[in-house]
Amino acid sequence: MYDYKAPQRDIDFVYREVLDYETHLQSFPQYQDLTWDVWTAIVAETAKFSEEVIAPLNQSGDAEGCELEGGEVRTPTGFKEAYKQFAEAGWQSLIGEEEFGGQGMPQSLSTCLIEMRGSANWSWASFIGFGLAGAKTLKAEGSKELQQTYLPPIYSGETLGTMCLTEPHCGTDLGLMRTKAAPQEDGSYRISGTKIFITAGDHDFTDNITHIVLARIEGAPEGVGGISVFVVPKVLENGESNGVSCGSLEHKMGIKGSATCVMNFEEATGYLIGEPNKGLRGMFHMMNWARIGTGVQGLCHAELGLQKSVGYARDRLQMRSLSGVKNQDGPADPIIVHPDVRRMLLTQKAIAEGGRLLVAYCAQLMDISDDCPDKEKAKRAHEELSYLTPILKAFMTESGFESASLAVQCFGGHGYIKEWGVEQNLRDCRISMLYEGTTGVQALDLLGRKVLASQGEAMKPFMGKVATFCEDNADHPLAQQVGLVSKKLGDLTAKIGAAAMKNPDEVGAASVDYMMYSGYVVMAYLWAKASVVAQQKLDAGEGDSAFYDAKLKTAGFYFERLLPRTESLAKTMLSGASNLMDMDAEQFLSQL
Repeated sequence: MYDYKAPQRDIDFVYREVLDYETHLQSFPQYQDLTWDVWTAIVAETAKFSEEVIAPLNQSGDAEGCELEGGEVRTPTGFKEAYKQFAEAGWQSLIGEEEFGGQGMPQSLSTCLIEMRGSANWSWASFIGFGLAGAKTLKAEGSKELQQTYLPPIYSGETLGTMCLTEPHCGTDLGLMRTKAAPQEDGSYRISGTKIFITAGDHDFTDNITHIVLARIEGAPEGVGGISVFVVPKVLENGESNGVSCGSLEHKMGIKGSATCVMNFEEATGYLIGEPNKGLRGMFHMMNWARIGTGVQGLCHAELGLQKSVGYARDRLQMRSLSGVKNQDGPADPIIVHPDVRRMLLTQKAIAEGGRLLVAYCAQLMDISDDCPDKEKAKRAHEELSYLTPILKAFMTESGFESASLAVQCFGGHGYIKEWGVEQNLRDCRISMLYEGTTGVQALDLLGRKVLASQGEAMKPFMGKVATFCEDNADHPLAQQVGLVSKKLGDLTAKIGAAAMKNPDEVGAASVDYMMYSGYVVMAYLWAKASVVAQQKLDAGEGDSAFYDAKLKTAGFYFERLLPRTESLAKTMLSGASNLMDMDAEQFLSQL
């Protein structure tokens, strides 16, 4: 069945050889003990857990799904036991602050490990992340009392968490939300309302669940300016059940092993995090973590689909190669010899390995932004990460879905049936383009809120690095191409900005194409950096020459087959809003 294997060699290449994480980690006083040997040992243990414990539960979890029984959610067979093993080994405490029982490791290490767990079994992994995301909000905005109450059980694994935003009548437009918070004399609040699409809203992994909930305090202003954020436990400190229940489980296309819940809050006791009416500021700590995590999900599905596709393409015999028989002793050649199968496999490989570079690069910025003692350096990293986050989230999920779809295509008819697991991978991947703001929402954030609102300033930290790289490698053909497409991105930005001055709809009309163009440019820069390193290793005769040669060939494929997509994107984003907006709403069904 071509079981998942953690790509430890490529992880080492990306983090150590290309991005020099050894130097990166040693630049932080708090990470001096995290040597590369320790990092590698942690990666190896997570790889073992991912391959041996949770990967075997992926297809069975999809088939069994979650069940709501007597108001409690039961997860698929083996899921709860796997979590117990995970928590007892201390994995949940890895990046927590030491004062609250955490191990104080960098966020980049956690991001690296999330990839392996997510590739092995995204449904299982989806239960884990929101507790740590909630911890970020509590650490950034919560009082010392709330931190001391809720952070230790999160880091010990005694409790997991959720992010409760969406309601039945509103999705991304949180200004329409109706969940209410009534103040009480003891300083707590009574939270009442219904939230939908809540990942891990209820389960049997832990007895308690820490819900981070958006609600509107009675009398607060309408719109997003009147939203506050609260911590609402499933079980109160005195052991009594709070007014929190799972009303139903969503019937989903994919990630069926994950509990996606309708959550009812009926005068549940909650505690305000931060200031009243400043809830979005607190929630953005969670949302940005979740957006980066969702970008990792795109990588996960690309990697899993690639591994299954390559295994199948090597074994499946069908037709003879047009250039001559390759399998002399067999009735046909393996399909990996056919050019179109190579096109699909190399597309998956370029996206998966390029996506790993992008994830690791953003994770490095997370470390600097949050933990660097040099405040100016931290500020620059925060600005660069702010620009890259919507690209990572949207581009990687769109590309990951393309890769997952190509995996089905590689299997042909066998890919459409459940046996091989690639149709599940495709179904599981589809939600990633919807999670934490759709592709369109991320694209508007990138082009509208980030780039145009700042008059292009938001691009400068990253594009400055691109320019420096291109200057330092002026004779390298891939660096030259990066220079050309990055310059064109600047020109396109100016043209869209000018058009938007006359018609604001030009921003929405161009945004998704602009985002995809930006993604291809960012990945081109990272592939060019990887190529420089791979060539240096080959020239020095160091390491596995076949590995580095494959890097160069995959990079060549990316620049010759995938980067040219930017040419059509440039044309479509400049085609204007009129071809989208001129038709009357009634005309969309004019064929009826």
